[in-house]
Amino acid sequence: MGIRQGAMENLALTDAISASFWRDKRVLLTGHTGFKGSWLTLWLHRLGAKVTGISLPPATAPNLYAEAKIDAFCQSHFCDIRDTTALTEIVQAAHPEIVFHLAAQPLVRASYREPRATFATNVMGTVHVLDALRGIESARVAVMVTTDKVYRNNEEYRSYREDDALGGLDPYSASKAACEIVIASYRDAFLSAQGVAVASARAGNVIGGGDWSDDRVIPDAVRAWQAGRPLQVRRPQAVRPWQHVLDLLAGYMTLAHKLWERSALADSYNFGPETSEAVTVRELVEVARAAYGKGDVHYNESPEGPHESGWLTLDVAKARVALGVRPKLTLAQALNQTMAWYRAQHGGADALILCQSEIAAYEALC
Repeated sequence: MGIRQGAMENLALTDAISASFWRDKRVLLTGHTGFKGSWLTLWLHRLGAKVTGISLPPATAPNLYAEAKIDAFCQSHFCDIRDTTALTEIVQAAHPEIVFHLAAQPLVRASYREPRATFATNVMGTVHVLDALRGIESARVAVMVTTDKVYRNNEEYRSYREDDALGGLDPYSASKAACEIVIASYRDAFLSAQGVAVASARAGNVIGGGDWSDDRVIPDAVRAWQAGRPLQVRRPQAVRPWQHVLDLLAGYMTLAHKLWERSALADSYNFGPETSEAVTVRELVEVARAAYGKGDVHYNESPEGPHESGWLTLDVAKARVALGVRPKLTLAQALNQTMAWYRAQHGGADALILCQSEIAAYEALC
């Protein structure tokens, strides 16, 4: 295990992320004010899609949605997905052809503090989005984003496959596992017959510039080091599958394109790095610190607090074989790119220009 510096093998995704496919597509994106949602909105607009966003207002200050002026690139609606009436009205007015559902309560530790809100947002919110698509004649594809934590984690030293048992010890993981059952039910009971190809995307931990979320190691590191404080690391030996946000979003977009062409591909898919790229939190932090150029770290080898998985990696062979998805960036490259983004933005660079430049550079790899 370790962080490699070399480049990943390139695999063409040109068709999946080209303007020839996305131009004038009506795309509905829930969670567009979040970190991943902001990047995806910007990228889809760049490719010519007409994006309608549904989300709560940004949860942090600063946030990428405001810093990169994402509202200029979509029809933005602040709406709680637990409000089924308001949500349905927006969906019906948008006449979406492709849906990306990212809106969620996304944090494990927050789910212990607010379990009912977590289940209401993640499970019933997903029900509301899927139910709003019933009878929408324009709808063709729905990519429903869950998480790598949907699997019943027995702390085995192996990578989870899509056919492994679902489960979750914490409320967040359990809520997302329940989402998987909801997604399959709506696909089989309603949407498949309507001509909507519905798939779930189970993604690992994501890094990239512009994430200021709480309880995530890279944003926590950036906040601490910019303030001249040491980063406090709870579980340095925990293993996770980190990947760059553009690698992940390219996977989502590829899945949507493939579903448009072949509805029979509607299923669940893991997205993440190759298993060899999964590393400990300590390894991640040390490379991030070197890339950032400064920063102290305090590692807590005996952390207190609620349960969090010690080992979690994904088998991504299905997405590689069925969809042709393969990461373009190694973890070392992703970390270097991420920390360079934060350094530049902190130094006064425009967040929008930084994002646009990264997207253009990524497209050149495809």
